[in-house]
Amino acid sequence: MRSIGRDQRGSATLELVIVIPATLLILSAIIMAGRLALAHQAIQAVAYDAARAASVARDRTTASSDAARVAGFSLASNGLSCTHTNTDVDTSGFTAAVGQAAAVSVAVTCVVGLGDLSLPGIPGTVTLEADAISPIDTYRER
Repeated sequence: MRSIGRDQRGSATLELVIVIPATLLILSAIIMAGRLALAHQAIQAVAYDAARAASVARDRTTASSDAARVAGFSLASNGLSCTHTNTDVDTSGFTAAVGQAAAVSVAVTCVVGLGDLSLPGIPGTVTLEADAISPIDTYRER
């Protein structure tokens, strides 16, 4: 008479061989999604900071340089490491007459590297973009 336990030998090993890679793939996907969500939140904060810095400047040239400077500082303070960064500042609001509503808009682009996550089908970099608008004081001299 054969024992039932002998027929099941090796099935636990086979289950582990199937389950462990699938679990690691799911865990890596969750980590990647979390990193991308945090990076998108950080890039949005950078765009808001840069737009605010540009809106309090006195002229178009200063606004552009302040926005770029603040964007770089804010990227570093948010712990976001970009392989490539671009900050576009629209300062056309500075040409509006005093008493008219005007705003400054800033678009920040950041290329984030995902090379440390080795997931099949995932690109090595992801481009994140964010934009923000900040009003210029209506009755301030421009």
